[in-house]
Amino acid sequence: MKPSFAVIGCGRVGTALARHLAAAGYPAAGFFSRSRASAERAAAIAGAPTLVHAEPRAAAEAAKIVFLTPPDHAIAETCQLIADQRGFLEGSVVLHCSGALSSNILEAARYRGAFIGSMHPLQSFAAATKSSPFKGIKAAIEGDEAAVDCARQLAEDLGADPISIRTEGKTLYHAAAVVASNYLVTLMRLSFKLLSEAGVPESEAYGVLSPLIGGTLNNIDQAGIPEALTGPIARGDVETVADHLSAIGQASRESADLYSRLGLATIEIAAARGSLSQAAARQLHDMFSDMLAQCAPGEQEPSR
Repeated sequence: MKPSFAVIGCGRVGTALARHLAAAGYPAAGFFSRSRASAERAAAIAGAPTLVHAEPRAAAEAAKIVFLTPPDHAIAETCQLIADQRGFLEGSVVLHCSGALSSNILEAARYRGAFIGSMHPLQSFAAATKSSPFKGIKAAIEGDEAAVDCARQLAEDLGADPISIRTEGKTLYHAAAVVASNYLVTLMRLSFKLLSEAGVPESEAYGVLSPLIGGTLNNIDQAGIPEALTGPIARGDVETVADHLSAIGQASRESADLYSRLGLATIEIAAARGSLSQAAARQLHDMFSDMLAQCAPGEQEPSR
């Protein structure tokens, strides 16, 4: 029989865990949330409507696996509260699902004889759905060996692909996810703005760029970085980049600043690819640096 679980903090992630762990055959042991209605909903979804508790200790004390899924700022405090009340079973596994925080914030549970870890589903839980948000995604796992083993099995049973990371590398892991997801949105905003300046309606921008985006992602998958890099910087096409900077600089200082910062980082990739001469690299570096100086605070926004 699979071990029992408790969910403490029944927001989107906690409720999704309740639904899909129960569906995978894990028996529910208890639920708690600051909003009792949230806990009741999660418990009902897991088929255990009577297991809603008035305090987190009561939800945790009967479970072999305890998920602490309140907001990040409340995880350590909640763990300490339960530990102070001796709510963790000795030998139990205590996990949180924060992407930014490591398992070290659960030290109070370890002091009480539990194994601690984190299991971060690399997924956006924007809305509750019956379809599994865990299926086919990566789940980053770190912590005590026993907790890692348990989290790995949980992830697999949820349909996710577990990956192990270093506990001390958790912050960098989360930063990588932010760059890949959040900053991609920022890049798309810049591209949409430039297309709009070129006369393409913003409503059509994604359709125009989608094949190019998909092809680039496929190149990264097939060839890796830096071989996936194409375009004027990779070719050392200084004149084209100079034209870009002139046109963007006239349109928007903000766009020119971001374009130049990305360009400086791209020079390094092109150099690693071996397609960029030292002379072209120096010219590009100077051009981007000059534009950044022009975009520095205190300069006037270019007139239109």
